[in-house]
Amino acid sequence: MAQVRTRFAPSPTGYLHIGGARTALFNFLFARHHGGKFVLRIEDTDRERSTPEAIQAILDAMKWLELDYDEGPFYQTERYPLYKQKVQELLAKGKAYPCTCTVAELDAKRQAAMKEKRKPSYDGTCRPAEGVIPPLPADKPYTIRFRTPREGTTVVKDLIKGDVSFENHELDDLIIARTDGTPTYNFCVVVDDIDMAISHIIRGDDHLSNTPRQIHFYQALGSPLPQFAHVPLILGTDKARLSKRHGATSVTAYRDMGYFPEAVVNYLVRLAWAHGDQEIFSRPELIAMFGLENVGKAAGVFNPEKFLWVNFHYLKTKPLAELAQDIVPYLQAKGYAAPQDRQWLEKMIATLRERAKTMVELVDMARYYLDEQIVYDEKAAAKFLTAGAAASMTALAGKLSALSEFTESNIEQAFASTLAEHSLKMGELAQPARVALTGSTVSPGIHDVIAVLGKERSVARLKLAVARATA
Repeated sequence: MAQVRTRFAPSPTGYLHIGGARTALFNFLFARHHGGKFVLRIEDTDRERSTPEAIQAILDAMKWLELDYDEGPFYQTERYPLYKQKVQELLAKGKAYPCTCTVAELDAKRQAAMKEKRKPSYDGTCRPAEGVIPPLPADKPYTIRFRTPREGTTVVKDLIKGDVSFENHELDDLIIARTDGTPTYNFCVVVDDIDMAISHIIRGDDHLSNTPRQIHFYQALGSPLPQFAHVPLILGTDKARLSKRHGATSVTAYRDMGYFPEAVVNYLVRLAWAHGDQEIFSRPELIAMFGLENVGKAAGVFNPEKFLWVNFHYLKTKPLAELAQDIVPYLQAKGYAAPQDRQWLEKMIATLRERAKTMVELVDMARYYLDEQIVYDEKAAAKFLTAGAAASMTALAGKLSALSEFTESNIEQAFASTLAEHSLKMGELAQPARVALTGSTVSPGIHDVIAVLGKERSVARLKLAVARATA
């Protein structure tokens, strides 16, 4: 096989969405698997909708997902001279022609076709006879149309879908340059892919209908065809095409919600591709195993619960040192200063990561570790911070305060001796202490909570609760 060269070519009209990220991922993995090159090309010819902010959002998302490209980013708006040169080549060969039909005339023809229940395609008014190369009009505006073959069938040999046939008479003469000379999307794509020597075009199957037209461009430009692979779309759980109503659809939205890039990559790759029953893959495993032969033909269904499960897996299994680094922007987003003591931060995370499924959820759960002042759940406080619990909480505070080494084993011993002295069951002291220390009845193990809070804060909060209970 000649060198594999794939490309990801987003239009910067918004954030990088889930479907686009999966396309980028498949191109990245295929290139890496075959030791090839992965190219990033920004298709920014839509001047009205393409924005610098959207371009930056795409670049940021690619960086966050660690989809490292070997070449680019290239920008189509910087490549207009090449497109114009190729338009002139087609004109000179009689493969394209000027069209002086006005927008109003084309619209009238379209309306008439629809009224007569015909396909509203261009009727070839300006199409010259075979072999005739008409001059460019000097006195009126014109577009340039491609002279599409009218006979025969174009077969897309798709690596995923198999052979897909299109009748040429169903394809009209597409505009390849507008009246102002700017080239159109389908033509730019082909010129770029030829110029960049792209060997495999892996993209969503919503582009399949463009492919026969693009094949004609390759043939007219005298270039060999790349191999095509059209990946099935991603659907919501209601089997409709994935949209905002199914939840966040942009990659950066999931980053902001506290998902890990590894989890996003892992989940997206499974939305059409499989390797046996394996669910969790490291990046080296994905690169070693990925192939188009294992991409399914059926649409992938985006399941938010499964996605959350994958993220939860990474939260449970990542090294604590990495999590302590990862959590910093989420702490700052909630207004907390990042603790300087990373070992303390690791201990805090260790108590919560079996409970939280995202980093945002973990920070929310950690409020009693991070806030200086405790906020009580009033129902929990009324039930457990009672005069009857005051004596045992006072005794516990005293024992904790007297510890010279504030270790978990010593904390557990202080708790056990308090229970014994007051003839209490574990819950009879643990629940009042839990409410005193965290504000609610739900938390990690009470010994762990005390160890993370530390002696000073634990004793202070127990005394505050006693004061409330005896007021």
